[in-house]
Amino acid sequence: MSDTTHTAGSGPAAGASGRARILTGDTPTSTGLHLGHYVGSLENRLALQGSYDCYFLIANVHAFTTLAEKPAEIRANTVGIVKDWLAVGLDPERSTFVLQSEIPAIAELTFLFAMLLPFNKVMRNPTLKTEIEAKQLGDTYPFGFPMYAVGQCADILAFRPELVPVGEDQEAHIEMCRDVALKFNQMYCGVGNRVPAEEHARAGGLFPVPRAKIGRVARLPGLDGVNKMSKSLGNAIFLYDDAKTVQKKLNKITTGRQSPTEPGDVNNVLMKFVDAFIERGRAEEIKRRYAAGDNLGDGHVKQELGEAINALLEPMRQRRSRLEGPEGEAMVHEVIRRGVKKANAVAEETLFLAKKAMGLDFGRRTIG
Repeated sequence: MSDTTHTAGSGPAAGASGRARILTGDTPTSTGLHLGHYVGSLENRLALQGSYDCYFLIANVHAFTTLAEKPAEIRANTVGIVKDWLAVGLDPERSTFVLQSEIPAIAELTFLFAMLLPFNKVMRNPTLKTEIEAKQLGDTYPFGFPMYAVGQCADILAFRPELVPVGEDQEAHIEMCRDVALKFNQMYCGVGNRVPAEEHARAGGLFPVPRAKIGRVARLPGLDGVNKMSKSLGNAIFLYDDAKTVQKKLNKITTGRQSPTEPGDVNNVLMKFVDAFIERGRAEEIKRRYAAGDNLGDGHVKQELGEAINALLEPMRQRRSRLEGPEGEAMVHEVIRRGVKKANAVAEETLFLAKKAMGLDFGRRTIG
């Protein structure tokens, strides 16, 4: 049924190749992925897909926590994320694309894991608090909004990965996931409370206690220089933006600097983009001249930055252009179908083993 063969005490789940597994993903709450996603997680996914058993999840159910009244938008954004992944270079022949809504085991595990997390602990999750403030939700958010923090634990643990490549802002969710794995293993698998997290699977726990892998740039600021780059805050450069749009957006960055001979702050938003997207040696030279007021204006830096970012994005734009139209849509749907079949085999295996550990194994179902 599954490409895993995990029993209590057998160690972490692994794919048929014997490679360790990773799980990460994106929520289709807006059109397209942006540069913050790229340096925060997508770069890591590209680097890891050759040496790990990779599962990449489109969290389309989680998108309903803030867009429940816009199902058509969520559906379109779901297809858009798959196109972005393919355009970036994620390979469905080497990695599994997982559509959350088609994996019923995730919903069941969410309910079971909710029993292991105190309500107050969920509500103290700093990522939740930040999103409530940034999206100005006040106290109007649905019950499902905090519930998605528990759902993320199920998204991850359904596939029993060792590693979760994420941006810095998602690290709190991984800590909650680790708490769930630790508590489940201790409560239902007999793992002692003094066993180190990295030894849980080998000590008989069902779940490896996953670790976060933060991207090369932990937190890319948005073009406004105030908030992180975000789809919903209008401060992002998207991976599909054309060259003129990229340059136009960069030109809107403000630093408060008045003259090329005025010493500049090397910690401002413009310099953070230089660090992220310009080759290291050249970036250091730019920052040295910028700090010294060595006749290097913001406009010149933005132009050079635009050239570097567009060089990065152009191959992605070309690949994405081949995914437009009916043939591209058909390709996306086929990638999703293949991924769902493989993902359900793994997730159902995990659910069965979890229910067995909890004394709930009264039958085993098969998902087609």
